[in-house]
Amino acid sequence: MSVANPIRKLIKCVIIDLDGTLLNTDGIVCNVLKVSLGKYGKEWDGRETLKIVGKTPFEAASAVVEDYGLPCSPIQFISEISPLFSDQWCNIKALAGANRLIKHLKSNGVPMVLASNSPRESIDAKISFHDGWKDSFSVIIGGDEVRAGKPSPDIFFEAARRLHIEPSSCLVIEDSLPGVTAGKTAEMEVVAVPSLPKQSHLFTAADEVINSLLDLQLEKWGLPPFTDWVEGTLPVDPWYIGGPVIKGFGRGSKVLGIPTANLSTKDYSDLLSEHPAGVYFGWAGLSARGIFKMVMSIGWNPYFSNKEKTIEPWLLHEFTEDFYGEELRLVIVGYIRPEENFPSLESLIAKIHEDRRVAERALDLPMYSSHKNDSYLRSS
Repeated sequence: MSVANPIRKLIKCVIIDLDGTLLNTDGIVCNVLKVSLGKYGKEWDGRETLKIVGKTPFEAASAVVEDYGLPCSPIQFISEISPLFSDQWCNIKALAGANRLIKHLKSNGVPMVLASNSPRESIDAKISFHDGWKDSFSVIIGGDEVRAGKPSPDIFFEAARRLHIEPSSCLVIEDSLPGVTAGKTAEMEVVAVPSLPKQSHLFTAADEVINSLLDLQLEKWGLPPFTDWVEGTLPVDPWYIGGPVIKGFGRGSKVLGIPTANLSTKDYSDLLSEHPAGVYFGWAGLSARGIFKMVMSIGWNPYFSNKEKTIEPWLLHEFTEDFYGEELRLVIVGYIRPEENFPSLESLIAKIHEDRRVAERALDLPMYSSHKNDSYLRSS
């Protein structure tokens, strides 16, 4: 253990939230609310998202009914939307790093509790579509099994009680403010992984705030560290994205001296919601020019305060001309770091060049270089 990262506390148990922490439920929530509000002639615009994240079903329904002035009670609204949600459970994907975390803790014998404000029946239904999840948790607790849901600490006290572990020896992983409040009220250590973008500044009560589960450093809590990082990179299951190169913000070459080949995000909203903001790398194929090493950022680029999540690949090759409009295919094979802000343009540029060096070295390793032969890169 380095001096830079001393152990904060010896943890004996990890308590994990479900929706927004392990499962990517946000998109399904929006889709269901669009349909259900449409029946009342209303349009879901997402303005209640902060009010419903991490809340009990009744609290979330109450917020929507009140804000949209619906002619029904929260109970009636829940009965209307519940079947719509049930039909969607099979489509919910695990968030980046969720399967990795569960497998790692289980293989190292660390007791895990799943603690969610959702009813127990709903929890069981959701996790039934994810291999091995149900058997990995020592305890599963739903919001309907305790007196009060988060932000009350009841669910966390119950988790500690069932495991016969002191609350102060538990680490909570949560995506919402009610969950963080509940964990701290229970006097547990809390890592926040905010599920809503640009909300990290609200989580001051958490002991640590991270960008995604990929960035979790378990050794800080006296738990067995992940051992899958390779030369500053984390291998990921390959994912694919492509389209014509578009003009970006004009920053790449003009401000940074780094010519990014931007892609439209229009058809990739679902894919972007699955992958946290950060720096990735892999291979890029241009049909008329060949295959090149590539490092890319996904996110809001805090230094430039983007309003939309962007995809900005940097092909690691000196091109003599622009290639706007050409078809670009990307195979993303690894992760380097979370998105972050920088105090100056110089520090941002220095970090981007460091990312380039990390990616270039990594892509020579057989585990990454083999993907250069992926047929997707050559299709047009």
